[in-house]
Amino acid sequence: MGLVWGRSSLSVELAAPPDGPVRLAGLTAEGVSAHISTPATDTGQPLVEVLVAGEGHRWSGPRSVDTAVGARLRCAGHQESRADGWSVLEVDQVDDRTGLHVRVCFRTREGLPAVQMWTQVQAGVPDPVVPRAVSSLAATFSAADTVDGVEVHLDENDWLAESRWQRIPVRRRRSPDVDLGLHAQRPRGALTVVSHGSWSSDEYLPIGVLHDTANNHAWAWQIEHNDAWRREVDERTDGVYVTALGPNDADHQWQHPLGPEQEFVSAPVGLAAGAGFDAAAAGLTEYRQAIRREHPDNDALPVVFNDYMNTLDGDPITERLLPLIDAAAATGAEYFCIDAGWYDEDGTWWDSVGERTPSTTHFPSGLGEVIAHIRDAGTAPGPWLEPEVVGVRSPVAQSLPPEAFFQRDGHRQVEHGRYHLDLTHPDARAYLDATIDRLVTEFGIRYFKLDYNINPPGPARRRRPTRPAPGCSRTPGRTGAGWSPSLTAIPGGCWRTGRLGQCVPATRCCPACSCSPQATSATPCGTRRSRPPRRWRCCRTMCTGMLGRLYLSGHLNRISEAQLVLVREGVRAKAIRADLAGAVPFWPLGLPDWDAPWLALGLRSGTDTYLAVWRRPGADDTVSLPVPHLRGARSRLGLLYPSTLPAWSHSWRPDAGVLDLTATEAPSTRILRLTT
Repeated sequence: MGLVWGRSSLSVELAAPPDGPVRLAGLTAEGVSAHISTPATDTGQPLVEVLVAGEGHRWSGPRSVDTAVGARLRCAGHQESRADGWSVLEVDQVDDRTGLHVRVCFRTREGLPAVQMWTQVQAGVPDPVVPRAVSSLAATFSAADTVDGVEVHLDENDWLAESRWQRIPVRRRRSPDVDLGLHAQRPRGALTVVSHGSWSSDEYLPIGVLHDTANNHAWAWQIEHNDAWRREVDERTDGVYVTALGPNDADHQWQHPLGPEQEFVSAPVGLAAGAGFDAAAAGLTEYRQAIRREHPDNDALPVVFNDYMNTLDGDPITERLLPLIDAAAATGAEYFCIDAGWYDEDGTWWDSVGERTPSTTHFPSGLGEVIAHIRDAGTAPGPWLEPEVVGVRSPVAQSLPPEAFFQRDGHRQVEHGRYHLDLTHPDARAYLDATIDRLVTEFGIRYFKLDYNINPPGPARRRRPTRPAPGCSRTPGRTGAGWSPSLTAIPGGCWRTGRLGQCVPATRCCPACSCSPQATSATPCGTRRSRPPRRWRCCRTMCTGMLGRLYLSGHLNRISEAQLVLVREGVRAKAIRADLAGAVPFWPLGLPDWDAPWLALGLRSGTDTYLAVWRRPGADDTVSLPVPHLRGARSRLGLLYPSTLPAWSHSWRPDAGVLDLTATEAPSTRILRLTT
């Protein structure tokens, strides 16, 4: 039996043989058809993989696939429905041996080349069951004869080197051609990436792309989970498979006992398809825009000034803040964030965080004086919060019960001078709600910068010692459901996820950038201990932020008039914000290496295409940028930023869809706009 479901922009084909589990047989989006053709009796990759206590793998090894339960599942029907503009498909399967009921849910909507999927597992009657791993995505990506051309793209992420994409050819880097058909056996290992602790973006981002270069089809996926997760890619006898899931027993000591008819729901996974890497990435971007929380800030993209990096470094005091507020407002910034240390009394803000009451030493006349100055300058105020942590020196560490914090072996876990709240505990939630409500009510806060800076190692144990858990997996606070109503109801405010750069906050708030503004964001004035940078450096850092949510930092009150001109021009390029809010990315030169001589990022929005181009030291004078979606189009090229530095010469070749640029100086940066 087969089933084809979806919308015109994307369709899902499922195979449901009577003697085998349901599997994903095809995924078709505009311009690409990834059809995995396998006979109905073939033991292809099941749609769901489940490990339960007492049931292991059919083929022993560390992979998350080839589970005994997954192979025994049989189709028990499906249902289709519509809700809030989304089309929903639910596919039911049953394992007769354990009585386990498994439902895979898909949802998509018209115009979206992507689908969201998750798995619901319900214990039968009368026997309980203990899931130890439940997949959200499990599928064969390409057939056996195209393995040589399959590449996997992973996004490495570190504290000072964020979002570094790596391209890994599966055949050359992981699976040598040993003729699996001849051996009639499968490999046991896999190209696996696993998160550790409670910080799901600490080492890798929970996203990835698979690209079949032979057929030029690609899948891009994201695991929508703020804590533990695992993903793996490798070769099977029938091709390359991919699986993605949340926590599991082997990596995170996770289990979820289910009594009769109790249910567990896995972390959702978003899956987009496209003709090549750029198309799949664009589809995933559109999907993210579709699932995010509706808020005016997503369209307005207001500019925020932050006082931390390269500026006050956690030591905000009234006499330092007032001139910064005036300077930020003069550039056109719309929000002013008072970062870490606003609660500190003795100069050691890191491990004293907790009470979050304004410092009397930093603000002799009260924080209200600074907040009023922010408003009088025409900007909106907001403080820094790291909501999940309490410093070991904070009175809150003693006023809350030990069970309100992550524990291990009966002790509260201390990481870098802080405890981590367990937001499944009512006292922890009540404390956090009261803190946010007080700040909103007392000071009229319109913005919060939400940060995340520690990663408690190992499987933190909550107040139920029989339920080990990876970090704070699936707790209300980390998914957003437990955040204060005051926080979710801020009118017109914008939020920031700081280093908490994952998907789930995006469905609740308006994430802006992955780190505090410093070298990798728009910090136009450099460090306070160095000489003011040359104008090219100011231009470079402004260009880094202008094609997204622009964050400013640095001593704007100390830089030269020429530098201020560049900052003001970048901030006031407001006309492009409406285009950026719904734009999708592409990379004319491909994803860059760390030391690439030229860098280029493109954004497509209606009839406009924006290009940010960086010429780095040592690069040739000229570069050719392929813009394939404009091939054959009559396009007008305009310089968007900056207008006060020497222009680059350019030539547009419409037949080839290539833009040739010649830079007049190195290093240098420009933002250009192609209009058709």
